[in-house]
Amino acid sequence: MTLQLTDTDAAWLEGAYGDAGAMAMRILVSMAEVYGADRLLDIESAHIDGCLYHGPSGLDFAERLVAGGGTVRVPTSLNVGALDLVHPGRVHGKAEDRARAKRLMDAYLAMGCRSTWTCAPYQTGHRPGFGAQVAWAESNAIVFANSVLGARTERYGDFIDICAAITGRAPAVGLHLDENRRGQVLFRLVGIPEHLLRDPVLGPVLGYLVGRAARSRIPVIEGLPRETTEDTLKALGAAAASSGAVALFHAVGITPEAPSLAAAFGDQEPDEIIEVDRERLRETLGALSTVPSSSTLEPNRGDTAGHGADAGHPIHVVALGSPHFSVDELAAFVPLVERFPPQPDVEVYVCTNRIVLEIARARGWLEILELAGVTMVADTCVVVTPIVRRATGVLMTNSGKFAHYTPGNLGLDVLFGSLEECARSAHAGHVWRDPGLWQDEAPRGHNA
Repeated sequence: MTLQLTDTDAAWLEGAYGDAGAMAMRILVSMAEVYGADRLLDIESAHIDGCLYHGPSGLDFAERLVAGGGTVRVPTSLNVGALDLVHPGRVHGKAEDRARAKRLMDAYLAMGCRSTWTCAPYQTGHRPGFGAQVAWAESNAIVFANSVLGARTERYGDFIDICAAITGRAPAVGLHLDENRRGQVLFRLVGIPEHLLRDPVLGPVLGYLVGRAARSRIPVIEGLPRETTEDTLKALGAAAASSGAVALFHAVGITPEAPSLAAAFGDQEPDEIIEVDRERLRETLGALSTVPSSSTLEPNRGDTAGHGADAGHPIHVVALGSPHFSVDELAAFVPLVERFPPQPDVEVYVCTNRIVLEIARARGWLEILELAGVTMVADTCVVVTPIVRRATGVLMTNSGKFAHYTPGNLGLDVLFGSLEECARSAHAGHVWRDPGLWQDEAPRGHNA
């Protein structure tokens, strides 16, 4: 298939919009040809992942664009950087790396990008509308834009993302096109207790299961309550993008392209149907933990202390906020911290964005959390930036994404749990399990 360029595209290549513009268009054209695109299309916004420092090559590339007069042509948000600019003393590591990370962040600001520094730009006001063509990078942002917002983006990575933002163009391929967005595999929820269907813990566990089974196929999920929250969908998509290569999912009756099962599949039959019951979900919990014998599958029936097979196992770190915590998630966490303040020797981190941080400050939450010993992190993430002080031990999290990447990135063992389980485990200094969470019926007083 031959790529057809417009006169304006050709002008970009010829340098009519500056050296950086010409370089950006050359890269886009090369990638479009690799993709087999027949044209480029206009985009309305971009989200950049290349602002996270991984080495000198990314910095050299960004600074070359700046030197060539590169400026974004569409509203462009920035993913996390490798520094917490709000709390600079919280990042350790080599001074040279920190200096280069700052230069990289400055370079993207110099090109006109917005200083959002978050993996969840969709919760900071940067929300493209249904059907909008965008160029978003960062796996959870991609799946949220495609699935929950109904925007159109392919999986963009470092360098391609900023080239699209500078030119305002992207290859017309993949998930940009309606014909490539129909569901392929059906995940049918069966026999799952109502309290579990409505608990936020379902999102990352179901998402991790879906990602492992779907891989790069487009999953359709049937059986989620219509009241499923945006944060649960956020966690579901992030986990599915981590365990598989999911860039779009449909939830029947919830996400905009799935008002019905037939619509989600484009009036075609699914390639495969996978029934998801409570036992299958409980099996997935084992994949979210690396601690030996850390089975959350069989909590002791009727044990009001919440002891499961791994209850009592020491923990050393609790990390929350991947994707970045929203206002609602923080609102749920603060009362838990007030009731169950962390042990001093347990490191507790909450990653969020600057907007949520300021809301927390205005509502008095920040003072409560800091007095309790919780470390708030902005602009970055503890899994990609050296902030966690512990070099060995066990990290507990309610994030499927943190659970997936912690062993490889931080070298810590990991345990997955609900938000309440994380908070109460930090308070106890060892694992606390909710005895009713994975049972057939929630016991009286269960926080569902």
